[in-house]
Amino acid sequence: MTPAARAQAAIECLDQIVVAARDGGAAADTLIQRYFATRRYAGSKDRRGVRELVYAVIRAIGERPVSGRAAVLGYARAVEPDLLALFDGGGPHVPAAPVPGEPEAAPSRAPAWLMAQLSERFGDNTPGELAALLSRAPLDLRVNALKAEREAVAVELRDVTPIDLAPHGLRATGDLNVEALPAYREGRVEVQDAGSQFAALACEAHAGETVVDLCAGAGGKTLALAAAMANTGTLIACDTDRARLRQLDPRATRAGATIIETRLLDPGREAAALADLAGTADLVLIDAPCSGTGTWRRNPEARWRLTPERLARLVAEQERLLSVGAALVRPGGRLVYVVCSLLPEEGEARIAAFRAAFNDWQSWLFRNPAGGAPVSETILSPAANGCDGFYLGGMTRVC
Repeated sequence: MTPAARAQAAIECLDQIVVAARDGGAAADTLIQRYFATRRYAGSKDRRGVRELVYAVIRAIGERPVSGRAAVLGYARAVEPDLLALFDGGGPHVPAAPVPGEPEAAPSRAPAWLMAQLSERFGDNTPGELAALLSRAPLDLRVNALKAEREAVAVELRDVTPIDLAPHGLRATGDLNVEALPAYREGRVEVQDAGSQFAALACEAHAGETVVDLCAGAGGKTLALAAAMANTGTLIACDTDRARLRQLDPRATRAGATIIETRLLDPGREAAALADLAGTADLVLIDAPCSGTGTWRRNPEARWRLTPERLARLVAEQERLLSVGAALVRPGGRLVYVVCSLLPEEGEARIAAFRAAFNDWQSWLFRNPAGGAPVSETILSPAANGCDGFYLGGMTRVC
């Protein structure tokens, strides 16, 4: 492919990504893979070049553009002017020459309607935090304490370094094909962001406890909880997404985590399916569906998917799940609320609203990621902590 053909391919990929972002379709990675699945003539260098341009454009354009062409034109005009020379219309696989007055997306870090909340969160540090949020994420691994120790795995893998935030965490310093590693195939390591590892550790799950992971997804935090519990006790992983929850069983087998029970829940009817656990859990983890603003390093097109209306629906779901999870906690037990969001509306505002509605709860203290005295809530961010962005809040039910 010529450079102009690569630019046109990037435009075509971005057209699909824009539509998917608007309509709730497939992720950018999936769409790029599908695009090249029908274009076998494109070599590995072509695919890599197109992918890199697509993601450079996505990271540069905060508002959802009207089209892939508008996005690439806006990016070229502001960031990489040499690209404009490729828009000459000189062939069927070459971008057409720009037309005066046609749409061009303006570069920005985030949608304008979100900037007030992000500025409320970070204040004077907002520019640096947003820059970090749109950088490329590292590859983090969690060493499975049921099968291995971090130091031994670090020696075996070599191209890794320990993560201060996560005592079982290792960060890749070179290229790692994780699925080809014996340590992965044997269940000694899992891929997991350091912030996600910290969230699981902050729950302070202990051997012999009854623990409910209410929004388990594919089970990354569930597996970390099983390791913290020394594979002893009762650990129930729940989700409403059958496809994601189904991924947990083989992962648990590989990890040697035998205490995990999975429950597929019907959306809106979770309480009925969990009635047998009412008032019995020592710990309930609610890793609630959220805007994903803390994961923009990995999913920068998520900025294009989020709207005020969608955020309002997510907030309502977070409030509902807090009520569902709270009913499962025994007196003296604890509830840990986690979102991979950096918006105050999805974080401390939800805990404050919960505390206002339920008077039999008080703050519960967990490990401070910055060291020092324990805290009942905290924010993790790429700039401050080198991990995805998270809000964590802890509460305990009054005896």
